[in-house]
Amino acid sequence: MKAVKNWQFVENHNHRIDIACDHGYQMHIFILENDLLRVAFTKNNTFTVPHTWAITPNQADVAWHGRDKWSLDGFSCPNYEIKQTEKTLEITTALLKVTVHYPLYLEWKYKQDGEWKPLFSDRKTGAYLMGISNTEVSHYLQRDILEHYYGLGEKTGNLNRHGRRFEMRNIDAMGYNAEYTDPLYKHLPFYITHAPEVSYGLYYDNLAPCWFILGSEIDNYHSYYRSYKAEDGDLDYYVILGPKVLDVTKKYCKLTGGTIFGPKWSLGYSGSTMHYTDASDAQEQLKKFVDLCDKHNIPCDSFQLSSGYTSINGKRYVFNWNYDKVPTPKEITKYFHDAGMKLAANIKPCLLQDHPRYQEVEKLGLFIKDSESDNPERSMFWDDEGSHLDFTNMDTVNWWKANVKQQLLDYGIDSTWNDNNEFEVWDNYAKCHYFGKGMPIKLLRPLQPLLMMKSSYEAQLEHAPNKRPYLISRSGSPGMNRYVQTWSGDNRTNWNTLRYNIKMGLGMSLSGLYNVGHDVGGFSGNKPDPELFVRWVQNGVMHPRFTIHSWNDDKTVNEPWMYPEMTNIIRSAIQLRYSLMPYLYNALWKAHHDYEPMLRPTFLDHEHDINTFEENDDYLFGEDLLVASVVEPNQRKRDVYLPQNFAGWYDFYTYKWFNGGEKITVDAPLERIPLFLRAGSIIPMTRKGHKNTLFDDYRELLIMPFINQGERNITIFDDDGESFDYLKGKFLKLNIHLKCTSQTIELTLEKSGDYLPKYHEINFRLPEKENRKLIINGKVINPNYKLGLLD
Repeated sequence: MKAVKNWQFVENHNHRIDIACDHGYQMHIFILENDLLRVAFTKNNTFTVPHTWAITPNQADVAWHGRDKWSLDGFSCPNYEIKQTEKTLEITTALLKVTVHYPLYLEWKYKQDGEWKPLFSDRKTGAYLMGISNTEVSHYLQRDILEHYYGLGEKTGNLNRHGRRFEMRNIDAMGYNAEYTDPLYKHLPFYITHAPEVSYGLYYDNLAPCWFILGSEIDNYHSYYRSYKAEDGDLDYYVILGPKVLDVTKKYCKLTGGTIFGPKWSLGYSGSTMHYTDASDAQEQLKKFVDLCDKHNIPCDSFQLSSGYTSINGKRYVFNWNYDKVPTPKEITKYFHDAGMKLAANIKPCLLQDHPRYQEVEKLGLFIKDSESDNPERSMFWDDEGSHLDFTNMDTVNWWKANVKQQLLDYGIDSTWNDNNEFEVWDNYAKCHYFGKGMPIKLLRPLQPLLMMKSSYEAQLEHAPNKRPYLISRSGSPGMNRYVQTWSGDNRTNWNTLRYNIKMGLGMSLSGLYNVGHDVGGFSGNKPDPELFVRWVQNGVMHPRFTIHSWNDDKTVNEPWMYPEMTNIIRSAIQLRYSLMPYLYNALWKAHHDYEPMLRPTFLDHEHDINTFEENDDYLFGEDLLVASVVEPNQRKRDVYLPQNFAGWYDFYTYKWFNGGEKITVDAPLERIPLFLRAGSIIPMTRKGHKNTLFDDYRELLIMPFINQGERNITIFDDDGESFDYLKGKFLKLNIHLKCTSQTIELTLEKSGDYLPKYHEINFRLPEKENRKLIINGKVINPNYKLGLLD
């Protein structure tokens, strides 16, 4: 590799600065927003991969063939200034300034209170290295030991990535160690740098395998550095100014298309296990799950059919029903629907070599092709070899969509579970269609799962145009947030996984994947012991995705009733989730509408409190619910640090108030998970005992007032939870202004939207010992006041 040192300013062209560099490279600086700039290198003014599927500024989605990398569509392209000296070129927006130095390195500043302050700088020696005899590209930046690094999506270990090295190479890492294993399933080359005074994000728009070295390496010839290196593709990165961590996350999520607004039932408990569909009497096993949920009074909204329903002699064949195991698919879907439960079916993008339809698909030319011939590529997949479908071929997309509709949706299946879609095709030059232009797989591997889920998404939308699609995907790349809910893959059953899965979920959330969860109880390994299972469920109900899923080594099954002595506790935890469902759904709406993360590290809302940056096991679900999971055995008390929010926190169970900025010791009996509510919050709830989200006939607003004085605006959203009618005004939105004094608690409510829910009134509740006057829309009322929605 050689360093790009010499450069010459060429042109200031329509919000793009073109600079000629060594070795035939050009550097382009795009002025996209006042707080968003892009730096990209081309060779001979040509991108290696000429399109992006991640970037969707102010647009709902990206075209199948991607977005032209030269395009500025959707960006505001603000005014900027450019200033040239003998050895520098300075580009300035209202908020960002980048100086191109000679020899080549970039220095960045941001404006705060009218003053330009340092943001970050490339390493002054060898900032940009380009392959001469190979295709590698590298970017080196200066590193400060005080900086924290967050993001990179689904990564193991501590939330702060400083001091570690990470690889992006999608792989099926079943049974991974949640503290150390790397790489994993997803390709998310985005991270946030938090310095004491400012935060910013770097997103590298490249789908080739890459590495991030964030302080695990030093070199005597250079100052402290961190780096990004890709084995191929374009060096093309976006700089996103915060100035806070939360600002960076929201801006990045918006840049990549936001969060899909799934149906309300997607937040309910979803049952799953490999065991049922692997059983010879799968249909009866599945029915038994429905019956046992009813018997044990376990709320449940859906079930995920593992791939055993497609099996032939123990192997998996996508779009194939095993009618010996499941004689009447439409009967089983009806059985679930009659119980108020939906079904998601597992589908895989690889056809084993003896798949009944392999020859048909080969003849149609729908597979990724071998690098040395026009035959389908062959890769290891499950217990055999198979060939991967090529979703950069529209014929493949149409074939897939037709089969999703005919083989699943027409049978009554409600959702697609896009699984095993890492596309482990290690023939790097295996040929992808790339919409008729051709491209090797090593440049596109993470794109294949993204287009797979887009295909499934469109199939579901075409089948039921007014139903909001719900999809699940294990693998993917930036932009998957537009289509799916995801999870942390096939985890291993132990206490360490419970602890570090929390951090993995928060890392994904900081990286724009808000709708996440984990396989509760652990997917691989022996079954969890009773205490671990209880604590895992208590944690799992406090994630957007709540699924108990397993393929235990000891042939057992993780089920809510697996330990009779613990069933009451498990039921109570799941019922707690359902009582909070209106709050969870409102958090999903905010994720979709306002780009607000659902899972939030404690520092995300409390950057002013330096203590929140210490590694811990706590987080916020939404802005108002602090979750303090128990992640150690035999723990019946635990310390909890309550972030300094200048309002305090209420214990969720006793309503005792605590000051923020203090560490307290709380009881953590096996029967419950410690939870706290932000003072100055209003929590929409329903009553316990609902069978699933269909039975939503009660609404309560739990008012957690400021302890003395304070004001806050709060928005609560509801609709039918399933259709797109909310876009036509069929929603119920409450805009609430909460104002507290030493004598009164006053709510001013404004209602909008035309949706009339099953509940016809809203109940207001205060902590029992609260004796201030409650005033709603100027009227003094009693604490048990009920507001009719037609009033």
